[in-house]
Amino acid sequence: IPTLKPTNVDAYREVSLARSHDGRVATITWNPPKRLNPLSVWLTDELVAAVEEVHADEQLHMVVFRGAGGYFSAGDDLTEIHEGMWGDPNQTMRRIRFYQRFANTIEDLDKITVAVAEGFVLGGGLEITMACDLAIIADSCRWGMPEVDSAMTPGWGGTTRMIRLIGRRRTKEINLIGALQSAQRGVDWGLFNRAVPDDQIDAELEQLIDAMLVKNQQALRQLKFTMNKNPDADMTTALAFEAYSELATAAINWRPDTQQIPDAEPGKGLEAFTTKNELWQERRKRAIDLWSA
Repeated sequence: IPTLKPTNVDAYREVSLARSHDGRVATITWNPPKRLNPLSVWLTDELVAAVEEVHADEQLHMVVFRGAGGYFSAGDDLTEIHEGMWGDPNQTMRRIRFYQRFANTIEDLDKITVAVAEGFVLGGGLEITMACDLAIIADSCRWGMPEVDSAMTPGWGGTTRMIRLIGRRRTKEINLIGALQSAQRGVDWGLFNRAVPDDQIDAELEQLIDAMLVKNQQALRQLKFTMNKNPDADMTTALAFEAYSELATAAINWRPDTQQIPDAEPGKGLEAFTTKNELWQERRKRAIDLWSA
């Protein structure tokens, strides 16, 4: 099994990692030589390295995931598997666990993550989108889990995360039948946040980035962490965890006279609400109607 690629962006062959918005947004784009952007062993190793690179960057507040050429990904490269690239059963298990850590790392990033779904979003490609916080899908995009017809089963979220997002019966339909679904069905079922015309997807993404970057980033980090962890806890434990998050909010974000995290903006959030100042107006202007209809 190939080793992990270097985390130096100059060493990437099939992945690009670009920073924008004064270094606050990273876009991870993959462009393998095969059509429809299948997730080869090499490509996935590079994606893992790219995710580790953005994980280490405290200046980043958002990470965008997308495939080049108008396609997200057709999923794992099954030709490689057929040719034995995944090795013996134990090596296959190790690679699946490696992919699971990849998806878990995306899910646990202390930045807001956005998947931009275009073309086909199948198998492992769909599993990447489910690990992200938010997902925009192009109207013409088709998505699904067709592994069953290749005598395959998902290994890194295609059943587990999907059940938690859309429920048991719908997850069974997607995995047992293997049909390709429409963008709007993905939105209606809760796998994606917004379906937009293909030629408007970049503008939609930019509008979302614009709304998220103006917010208090420490509050976003706490919200993401709480919402990621609470669904698998019982109600009493989840509420206790939520209360402790609010305690952290009070300690970090409310008062200007304590040692602070730089982007927690101590005291400014409540002041903005109370005075309805420029900061409040900017945040509400960008967010109040975003994705509300």
